[in-house]
Amino acid sequence: MSDRDGIFAGDDPYEIARNWLAEADAAEINDPNAIALATVDADGLPNARMVLLKEIEAGAFVFYTNYESKKAQELDTAGKAAFVIHWKSLRRQIRVRGTVTREDGPQADAYYQSRSLKSRLGAWASRQSQPLSSRSHLMAEVAKITAAKGINPDRPPFWGGYRINPCEIEFWADGAFRLHDRFRWTRDSEKSSWKIERLNP
Repeated sequence: MSDRDGIFAGDDPYEIARNWLAEADAAEINDPNAIALATVDADGLPNARMVLLKEIEAGAFVFYTNYESKKAQELDTAGKAAFVIHWKSLRRQIRVRGTVTREDGPQADAYYQSRSLKSRLGAWASRQSQPLSSRSHLMAEVAKITAAKGINPDRPPFWGGYRINPCEIEFWADGAFRLHDRFRWTRDSEKSSWKIERLNP
């Protein structure tokens, strides 16, 4: 891979992804960590929505959500997911596909406690993806939770993280005349070595 240099250089795809995200932090106006997460339902019908990527670990990508939501149900059933993160300002994107596991231990507790109090209370009050009669009803639920849980609520048992362990990561950068640069990293399992290929635009 003699031509895999510059922004594509390195032997660790997670380090490359962290470097790109750090650059996006300085360039994107809003939510540089927003990813379009794709799942499938029990019938194989795809779903996609934006969520916020919270960590790029040594071997996985982590985000948090309500375990009773539609996305969580689909993640738990299929055990697989994909996402794309696109930075218009950098003219780059990363695509990821892989298996999914829950993160509902101390790491999830620590992230939950790092959130603002209103966000922590909101996690308790929202029945994510369920029908809602009105916004005033939601705000009333927040008020009830605030009275019941106080200023230091524990993480709800129905709220936590997901870890995407990739079998495929693709790094894409815009090129002149739509001759983009694309490098795909693939592996058969988490213990396998990565295979890296340059792809046609």
